[in-house]
Amino acid sequence: MKKVFVLLIIVLSVILTACGGSGTDSSDSGTSTIEKVKKNKKIVIGTAPGYAPFEMVDLKGKYVGYDIDTAKAIGKALGVKVEFKEYAFDGLIAALQVGEIDMIVSGMTITGPRALSVSFANPYYKTKQVALVPSSDTTTKKWTDLDKKGKKIATVIGTTGQLITKNTFKHAEIKDYKEMPAAALAMISGQIDGVVYDESSVRIWSKENGKSRVIDNQISAENLGIAIKHNDLKTVQWLNSFLYSYLDGPDELKSRKYWFESDEWYANINNKVEAE
Repeated sequence: MKKVFVLLIIVLSVILTACGGSGTDSSDSGTSTIEKVKKNKKIVIGTAPGYAPFEMVDLKGKYVGYDIDTAKAIGKALGVKVEFKEYAFDGLIAALQVGEIDMIVSGMTITGPRALSVSFANPYYKTKQVALVPSSDTTTKKWTDLDKKGKKIATVIGTTGQLITKNTFKHAEIKDYKEMPAAALAMISGQIDGVVYDESSVRIWSKENGKSRVIDNQISAENLGIAIKHNDLKTVQWLNSFLYSYLDGPDELKSRKYWFESDEWYANINNKVEAE
């Protein structure tokens, strides 16, 4: 009887061990992103240019912007080379999941649905969604004035602005574009009535291109975060420590002042985008 009892205990132990192993969090198994990039001496950053002033391409074909500076600062802190890989914004998470990139530093808003697929470090920038309309439109005073039958509103594929617009606008027709500049040019040409996108980007576009104005009342406020593979807690902790020392430090303040408070960089940006 004792032998049977002992045998049952052993069997139960094996079963419980197997069950526990199958449910192990991915943060406790495999190699963390931090360990991987240190070993490879290189970090691969996913980016989606076209989101001024966060990530853009200059006239020499180089990636520039606030997010690019942040990514380079991460590489410097790790003592590794930084490589950028370009994707459409809605392809970034898939690229991260299959291991094509190590991190997403591309103005990505932290949301619940996204957090089911990736993990985010603490927010590094706060922005808001607003509407951009043509200067010739003198009747629109707030974004709700655009939510009328017969109005056409542009969003950018894969962004929270797209999701918020489709959930908030009940009467206007929604049209999707690959990039914000293409949507803005379509608006200027009279194809659509307004664009919903991040405030910093639409204000820069309006200032540099004219023929448009920003509707000041916000549609929503959002926190931007760096995304890494799901449940990679070691890397999340490292990034949070990095951001704690980087944000409001001399390098970040210099980057923020240059990209958000000046426009001397704009002439060096490749803005050759055609309306779709």
